[in-house]
Amino acid sequence: MKLLRVLLPMLLSLPVALAQTQPAPLQQNWYPQAIEAFGQNATSRTEFSFDHSMLVMAAKSDQEDESLRRVIAGIDGISVHRFKFQGPGMFDPRVLGDVRHEYNMAGWQHIGNAHDKYGYPQGADVWIHLEHNTIRNIAVLFTSANQVNFFSVSGSISPIDLLHLSGHLGIPKIQGGVIVAGPGNAPVPPMHERSDQEASPVQ
Repeated sequence: MKLLRVLLPMLLSLPVALAQTQPAPLQQNWYPQAIEAFGQNATSRTEFSFDHSMLVMAAKSDQEDESLRRVIAGIDGISVHRFKFQGPGMFDPRVLGDVRHEYNMAGWQHIGNAHDKYGYPQGADVWIHLEHNTIRNIAVLFTSANQVNFFSVSGSISPIDLLHLSGHLGIPKIQGGVIVAGPGNAPVPPMHERSDQEASPVQ
């Protein structure tokens, strides 16, 4: 997925979002409870969080990346959730709807969303949360053929800062403006091959 397709709508949407009523402050690293439901059919799941002190320690291990240390200096915490599934489209797409609903009820701005392809969502959903006309939280949920990756960042953060965080701390890596698929993330099979694979689940 082209990174600009994620970041450009975010940047264009900011003037509108900033003009809207400000939601109440959130608990640090808050995320919708519906995220946990992705784990029901997952064959594996990885979930972890970093507070500010842990992030600072992690940044010290990469002394040459000045941009990473600058971004981390303003971050309060990061929460990462990864779910892998046996085959393409095996997660319940209704869970994504529940996640979107929880963010909406919490007052977040939804400025990018995944679209159905081959019968299941693919792409990125992006949310921002504002405090006093300033972005204080960004959450991104990537859905692909057999994997769901979610991360939420709280603190002083901008959409462009995600570029510097990519490939670090569990956030998907970006190379040449493209989101790089994680290990075990199966490519979408051609339509003439999908019927055979769906009839015989991947082992």
